[in-house]
Amino acid sequence: MSGTGNLLTDRPELYEERFPDPERLAARWAEATLRRYGSGPRVLDLGCGTGRDAAWLHHAGRHVTAVDTSTAMLAHARHHHPGPDYRHADMRDADLGRVFDAVLCLDSALLHCHTNPELAAALAVCARHLAPGGLLVAELRNGAFLLGDGSLLDGPATATFRRGPTTYTSRTTLHIDHGAQLLRRHRAWTADDGSPPHEEHTAWRLLFPQELRYFL
Repeated sequence: MSGTGNLLTDRPELYEERFPDPERLAARWAEATLRRYGSGPRVLDLGCGTGRDAAWLHHAGRHVTAVDTSTAMLAHARHHHPGPDYRHADMRDADLGRVFDAVLCLDSALLHCHTNPELAAALAVCARHLAPGGLLVAELRNGAFLLGDGSLLDGPATATFRRGPTTYTSRTTLHIDHGAQLLRRHRAWTADDGSPPHEEHTAWRLLFPQELRYFL
């Protein structure tokens, strides 16, 4: 364990250990939303991650195409969560050459678009891949929610989980980059197997409801 990449993205088995979701809550919510609005079966999942939700929707009867930029995540998804058609693509410029009845952006995927041009590009991808009358389903923790939780910025937060014989510990610090309108995260990982520490820097766009309405 070393370097400055994203540990949980580079090692999807650790992601699923750190964030278990045996009931597939996001997928169930997405399916309930698709049913509520009478969506057809063709679904595009942008930013599919480990593929857990895409596979659940596939087994629920949807015809799912799922894309992600992480080759490690896609390899894990194909092996552990088969069923969907997994593709390597970026949600900001993907062009699959066909349309879908619904496009999903789950787990705050849109918040990885840090600038206005990136967000506009991602929404253009959604529009390009939606059939007439298609449905965009975006699940995200918007800026009003994130800034409403005062405990987020109280100080470093420590979390621990275990996989096999190894215990992993993260120490996370968040701060607001007001100029860039980002919630930035620094996370330091340590493991008790003797491997070197691992540091990573990530961020989420502080996107507010009125902004999202405007872009849409």
